[in-house]
Parts: sequence; C-alpha cells; structure tokens
Amino acid sequence: MLQVGLSLPRSPGGAASGFPTAEGDDVGTGQEMLGSSPVTVVITSEADTWDIDASACLGCGKFVDWDKMPELEQQANIPQDILSKPPKELKKLAREGYWAASRALRAQVYHHLLQQVSCRLVTPDALVYRDVASRLFGKLSVSSHPLPEFLEGCSLPTYCLSLEGVTALKKILICIGHLFPDITYSPILPSLVALLLHYSEDEAQCFENIARLIASNAPHTSYIDQSFLAHQASCMTFGDLANKHCPAAHKLIASTSENVFEVYSEWLSWLFQDLPFSYAIRVFDVYLLEGQKVLYRIALALLKQYRLSVSSPELEGTDIKADLQAFAQNIAAHVTVDKLLERAFGIRLFSRKEIWLLQMANRKALMERGITMVQGRQSFHLAVDMQNFSSSIVTAQEMRIIWSWIPERFSLFPPLLLFSTSQDGCSLQRFYTCCEGYEPTVLLIKTTEGEVCGAFLSSDWSERKKSSATSGFFGTGECFVFTVRPETERYEWVFIKKPELAKAVPRSRQRSPSPSPVSLLGSSPDGHSTSSNRLTVPTPQRRGRLSPFLAIRHFLLPSKTASMFMSGSWEGIIIGGGGGQALSLDANLLWGHTERCETFDNPPLCQENFKVQLLEVWGFQNAQSDVVEVRRKGNDVPGAGLWAFLGTFEVLSHRHVPCGLICHPDREHILYPLGCTVVIQHLDTKKQSFLHGHTDNVSCVAVSRDGMYVASGQVTCIGFK
Repeated sequence: MLQVGLSLPRSPGGAASGFPTAEGDDVGTGQEMLGSSPVTVVITSEADTWDIDASACLGCGKFVDWDKMPELEQQANIPQDILSKPPKELKKLAREGYWAASRALRAQVYHHLLQQVSCRLVTPDALVYRDVASRLFGKLSVSSHPLPEFLEGCSLPTYCLSLEGVTALKKILICIGHLFPDITYSPILPSLVALLLHYSEDEAQCFENIARLIASNAPHTSYIDQSFLAHQASCMTFGDLANKHCPAAHKLIASTSENVFEVYSEWLSWLFQDLPFSYAIRVFDVYLLEGQKVLYRIALALLKQYRLSVSSPELEGTDIKADLQAFAQNIAAHVTVDKLLERAFGIRLFSRKEIWLLQMANRKALMERGITMVQGRQSFHLAVDMQNFSSSIVTAQEMRIIWSWIPERFSLFPPLLLFSTSQDGCSLQRFYTCCEGYEPTVLLIKTTEGEVCGAFLSSDWSERKKSSATSGFFGTGECFVFTVRPETERYEWVFIKKPELAKAVPRSRQRSPSPSPVSLLGSSPDGHSTSSNRLTVPTPQRRGRLSPFLAIRHFLLPSKTASMFMSGSWEGIIIGGGGGQALSLDANLLWGHTERCETFDNPPLCQENFKVQLLEVWGFQNAQSDVVEVRRKGNDVPGAGLWAFLGTFEVLSHRHVPCGLICHPDREHILYPLGCTVVIQHLDTKKQSFLHGHTDNVSCVAVSRDGMYVASGQVTCIGFK
C-alpha cells in the first residue's frame, strides 16, 4: 500500500479553495492539515482495484491540481442574460471561445446546457448517485472496487485532476456501471467525466450531468456511443467522411498503413485523450451544444492539418497510428485551437439525420460480420488479403488502395471476382450475366499500352432494365472513376467536390418536364464514336410535395447532365456523362473511349481511344444478401448532402429477410421484421408499434404503394419461407 498526502487545491487566487490560509502558511506542500488530521488517499498498485476515501468537500474546482493546469482562467464578470440567449447565438459564442473567459461562466453554462438535454424519463440524478455511492463505498469506510467492464482496454485520462479528482472520477465511472448496465463499451466516457469534474461542485452534480448525456433521447443527436457495435459504426462513418473530405490524408494513410480502419478507429482518442487540456476543453464547449457531429468536424480538421505537416517520405517505415497520436499531443506547435476550430466549421458536413442514417448502414454491415451489442473490443483487418489476392490487372497493394476509397460498409467484405475477359471472354452479354445481382461492383481495365483505370459502380447492372429506353442512366453519387497506372488518382461526383454548384430549389418552384432525348451511343471497331452526341436523360420532374424523409434537400442542378453515373445497353456501357464520357466500351469489350465529363469533372483516364487488353469486374463476398442496398429514386432530384451520393434509402436488405428494412411511403416510418413480429418505427421520435400474429419467424414483408397495407409471411413448419 502506498500512502499519499493530498494537498488541497490551489485556487486561481492562490489560496486553498474554501479554506482561509494563515499568513506564512506553506500552501501546496506535500501535506495539508485540516484541523489535526491529514487528508489522505490510499492507493494500491493494482490496475483494476483501488481504495476510496468517500469523504468529499464542497466547491467548484476542488478536483483540480492547479499546479498542473496550463493557464489559469480569468474570473470575468458574467452577463446576466447569457443563459437566456437563443441556441444559435450560444453556439456562435461557444465556437468563438467565449466560455474560456471565465471559469465560473463555463461551469454555469455547462450545468445549464446539460440540464436542457432531452433524456429518458427515468434518468438517475444526484440523489440517486449519493444513495448508490453510499451503499457501494460506505459513508466513512474505505472499500475496494474494480473499474466497470465497459472500460476494458480503455485509457483513463485525468486532465490535470488531483488525486482526489482521480478518485472521484473512478467512483463516478463505477456508479455508471451499476446504474447503466446496458453500456458494454464506451472509451470516450472517462474523458468526458474528467472534463466535467473540472466544473462541477461535487461528484453528485458531475454524475447527474453525465447521466443526462448517456440517457439522451434527442432524435439523431448522439452524444456517447455505448457499445462496441456503435463505436465501430462511428469509426466507419468517420472513415467515410475522411474519404470524402480529406482525400489527400486518406490516400497517404492508405499507402503507408496496412490497416486503414485501425488508424481511424482511434479518431475519438485524438480529441479526448491526445489533445492537451486547453484544446480538449474547447472541443467540449461545442460538443455540448452540437453533439457528436461536431467531433467529426474537428477530427477531420485535425487530419487535414496532419497532412499539411508531414510528407510521404517522412512516413516511410513509421507507425502512422502512433504518429497521429504524437501529432495530436503536440498540436500547439502546428495550429492554435481557434484556427483548428475555424477550419473544422469550414467543412461542409451532412445533417445530423444523414450522418445517423450512414451510421445505421455501417452498423448493419458490422452486424453482418458478426459484431454484436454486447461484444467486447476486437481488432479488424482490411478485407483485401494481401497474401491470397490475385488479379491479372492490379497488385494486392494497388487493390488495397482502391478498397480504401470504397464506402466503409462495403470495404468490410473481401473482393470477389465476378467477370474477367481472360476467363469469360469478350462478351457484353456474359458481362451482364456475371455481374447482375451484385451491388456495388468495381470495374478494372488494362489497356494494351499498360495503362490501368476503372470505376466504382454503386448500383446493380440489372437497373438498366428498369430505366426507360430513352433515359438510360442510373446509379448514385457514390460512383467514382479512377486511374491506377501510371498515376493513382480518384475522381468523385462533381457535387461532392464543388457543392456550391448546386442551388436549393424553392418550394414554390416546379420543374417542367423535358423532352425525351434518344440514345445515340455508337462505336466502331477502331474505338471511335460514330456520333459526337452523348446519351442524355430527361430532367426529373419534382413532386408537388417535398418529402420530409431524412431531411432530403432538393437542389437545382446547373446542368441536366451533371448526374449521369452509369448506363448499359446491348450497344455497350457508359460511365459518366455530360459533355463527354469518362469511360465507354463497345459491345465486344475490345475498344474504349475516355474523355472529360461533367459528372466526375475528370481528365481522360488513359489514351482517349484505347484497346482493352484485360477487363475484370470485382464484387463483394456476400454482397447479394449481406450488404445494405442503396437505391436512388428516379424522380428525386439529387442533393448535395449525404443523399447526394448515397441516394434515397428505398430498400435495405437483411441477412435472413431480403428487403427486410423498408421505408414507408410517407417517408416518416420504417418497417422491419423482428422474430415473429413486424416493427413500425417513426424516424424522428423513434416511437415503435408492433404487428403481432405470426407463429414463426417473419420471412418476408412488403408495403403497398399507398402505404395503407402491410403484407408479411413466415417460415412454415417444414422450413419453407
């Protein structure tokens, strides 16, 4: 046992908080006397057990070791009307660092904001904490308790807390483990409690405030991930966002790290473990007002700053995961906290609802990989097996880079060769036969000149049959084209890179239908197009009523050809359109053409007219039954948010129930089977209704076009569905 003398915290004025000091007293020495007894904390050397002195004293800031604080906050005057300001103005003040002007102001604002958080009706408060803490630790006695299981493998940041503060931190975490048994994994929780302790009057107040964040039920406003599944889904979502908003940093990480996902799995640790206190507390200021979405912004800004500060040769042979951690710890040498936040809020992210739905898609993909709510932490490996992968066009290293560009929910699955001209011949009919039923797919082309290019295609090639003979194009804005040799580069949908090109459509404005153009696709044996015209589509006609589903934003595109992703017919295939075609192949898959197009704003991907040496199409193992099926409605105008490249979620597949997660036509509810029950859930309120009556597991479910009727079937006694 190690006995440690605990000095009472030194307040900003220099005296011990809450106690007068006599002239000549030596404040801050190894031991401080209270009456005739020293205040002590007894700590064992074991990592998982410790002893608690349950006595506590009052006063905000009592848990802080002032000698470790980087700088003392000022005691400025607090405006009387600060807490009555509207949320939009409070958000602006938080972003500008207004709370940093006064410690008392920050403490008052924190408590006010946390009390305004919408949470479950039965949420433990300060009185419950005192009762539970009294029973667990005793009023005056010392007892030993292990930390909760949900912190297994997680670090315990202390953020300049005193020994008494560290003890309070552990006590609160243990009580959370007892009162919130559903939490199975939450690495961010210790950091949030430690930061709150700085501005709490006592342990009970700190517990009550953190409990409100845990029990928050605000629609699509997440604060704390509480399971390994939810944590990994948020890491995958960050990977998707980094892929879109930080392409240079993402490319650097993909080329130097064997496991991109493992690097991104630490994104929350960059903010609430590695950043110094003066940065972390500013992040916490805006986090309380804006939720998890703001953490994505700041982590992306941090990643962008990291890319500006390092070069590829410097990272040769280094551990990029550890290098990012060291960069965050030494962030003050690279950028100020004000500049970091300014850059973060300059990133145009999706809405909360859109991010929530992307997380839901990623969560489903993880569940298909066997990850559960009650599972502990485990390592993930990149789906491309470097040892066993074999392609006639790209190396395993090149395929790994291509796989890193693909949305996270798909890249979890290993590549599966669907079609190859070397095995299946140069037949467009064979191409369609092999590729139909798989979504998404990756097209790889090697020319006779040795150049390699391709495309990621988000939709099933069978969609071409559903398109009218005059429209032709389908797919979503997740599609992109790329080059591998001689240079590696990706070209995404133009509205991802330049969202300012899209303008919001006024509600009162209606689009008039356009005349139906005719497909003029043609090719000759030498690969030259027989016509300068390109396949075009009619302008979509908007509905009279804007759909409220997931806050889809409708935009007026400056060009009718800015969202032409993929097209197929018996004459050939086209990828990208508008002013040109990013890739086009003839019916024999022997000759091709590439040029700049409006959809991807790409240069020619290789020689403009080329001869195909090899062509391969790769799918995703279990893609037919395991992946989320994302389709964009043909009569919806694409937006510049998540749905601008994801499309409207029309139907999501389920592992055991195909098309098992259905969006109701009112765009406000979803339906899905759960055992013998069909669940109807409101997207905003999350209120659920249940349809009972089946005697076995529901095996299929459908909704009528008008939404008035739901039909479902079940597994029969002999196992038929």
